[in-house]
Amino acid sequence: MEQILRKDVPVEETWDLSLIYETEEDFEKDLKRAEDLAKEIEDKYKGKLCDTDTILECLDKYEELNIISYLTSDYAGLATSVDCYDTALQEREKRTYSILTEIDARLSFVESEISDAPEEVIKEATERAVRSKGFLKDILRDKPHRLSPETEKTLKALSQTFGTPYEVYNMAKLADMRFDSFKAGDKEYPLGYSLFEDDYEYECDTDVRRTAFEKFSEKLKQYENTTAAAYNSYVTTDRVMSRERGFDNVFDYLLFNQKVTREMFDRQIDMITSDLAPAMRKYAKLIQAMHKIPEMTFADLKLPLDPGFDPRVTIEESREYVTNALSVMGDEYRDMVTQAYTERWIDFGKNQGKSTGGFCSSPYGKNSFILLSWNNRMSDVFTIAHELGHAGHFRLCNMYQSLYDTNVSTYIVEAPSTMNELLLARYLMATKEDKRFRRWVLSSLIGNTYYHNFVTHLREAWYQREVYKIIDRGGSVNAEVLNRIFKENLSLFWGDDVVISDGAELTWMRQPHYYMGLYSYTYSAGLTVATEAALKIDKEGQAQVDRWTEMLKAGSTLDPAGLAAIAGVDITTDKPLKDTISYISGIIDEIADLTEDLDGIRV
Repeated sequence: MEQILRKDVPVEETWDLSLIYETEEDFEKDLKRAEDLAKEIEDKYKGKLCDTDTILECLDKYEELNIISYLTSDYAGLATSVDCYDTALQEREKRTYSILTEIDARLSFVESEISDAPEEVIKEATERAVRSKGFLKDILRDKPHRLSPETEKTLKALSQTFGTPYEVYNMAKLADMRFDSFKAGDKEYPLGYSLFEDDYEYECDTDVRRTAFEKFSEKLKQYENTTAAAYNSYVTTDRVMSRERGFDNVFDYLLFNQKVTREMFDRQIDMITSDLAPAMRKYAKLIQAMHKIPEMTFADLKLPLDPGFDPRVTIEESREYVTNALSVMGDEYRDMVTQAYTERWIDFGKNQGKSTGGFCSSPYGKNSFILLSWNNRMSDVFTIAHELGHAGHFRLCNMYQSLYDTNVSTYIVEAPSTMNELLLARYLMATKEDKRFRRWVLSSLIGNTYYHNFVTHLREAWYQREVYKIIDRGGSVNAEVLNRIFKENLSLFWGDDVVISDGAELTWMRQPHYYMGLYSYTYSAGLTVATEAALKIDKEGQAQVDRWTEMLKAGSTLDPAGLAAIAGVDITTDKPLKDTISYISGIIDEIADLTEDLDGIRV
């Protein structure tokens, strides 16, 4: 289980960044092109953005520049995400971001000058715009919250510095945090961040699993004060910016760009906390009974329900599963899945210094790039399906919309990805009629898809809300406060059915989402939309698939409520969330019934 170095990962298990730039020379040429284009825009348009024709002409050039900026930043950033030990890659990434940050600051006048133009000019430009309509609509919407041009320029210049807390978090987690091996029984086991999260959390040997959790937590605790200081700096900056931009509170500020209401934010957190907890506690009891654990602890929650039925999956087998499962989306979508495997869009490698978890990056005009660490588990197949949901989404909206209309709200952005997980589960259950297999698929859906999005990320969201309440009142947070909040958070959800083990309170240190605004709750929001739409696919077939595809093509041309409406889902009410919680509870009830039939166990 010892992790290898990046250079030792088989090339076929790595992604191919030459799909963005064939050579380093091409990358450097584009970086230089970005600088030249920025100078051209500054020389030609600065101080002149006061009439419709000039604004529209400038925004065409500005889009071209932004496309290059995304390509170069992704090329540099993706390379370091798989090997943070490579100092040359780190230096290239920092140089790239430094150049792009300087460009961003120099061109801050574009938004400021357009915002300062007469409202009727902006409205006329919006009506006449072909590619920049969404950008101009947002300018009008942002207008009350914009600061002086000089201040906006300074903020753009400091944007790289504002990212320092996240950089500190990543360096502590991925570069500095080195784990010693641990002993369980008479055997020595290696330990690492992804080894723990991808292997030991699912380990059926209770002694190995709990010892790994204990040793992992001990290492986290050594970094709790540094991590807490970085996080306090980040959230304090949010509070300052919310006040400077004229928002009543930090929540309104953070939700503004998502284009959702505070009610929609709170609804996800409060309703899931109260209404889903009983069902998930029942599922935890099922795990406890199946594994014959006298006391269920936080360290046991990710165990597979049926430890004797957890088939290993090869990368090639995952391709077959995912391709067949997603073929319901049409031939074009199926072809994309094939390309993802054959053209090396996916980085499967499991090496030291690689980012944990999974993500998908979709630079405009190029293919997507998917990161995960392959562990030969069905959970990895669900991860690939999930990330291909992002790939399929942005393939379509990048194809049908300008760059300006691909900035999809985080509230809706996880819907296409979680939809794919549901389609995968549906496909697997249709492949054979066997009670044990069906229970395995259903428990994979609960233990992966819904646990991940409706429990893990939702508990993060509850915790975030408590932190921002403190910050909004002018307070600050440290490791002691964050530990207390997270332990209260877990206790509230799991009650007396799960012992919150020492170290569980440090879970706040494990996720990067806290450095991305109010992002964590959107996983459950997206999965709510996906679940409601998936249930409609079961009933209506191709007609609902077509509606879903139209939503994907729409990009960010509508707010989340408008996009969901295209797919026939009304997120202005609590019905989709109630339906989803009912659906999850129903699955857990079915798992319980199957377990009684198969094993004679009832909880």
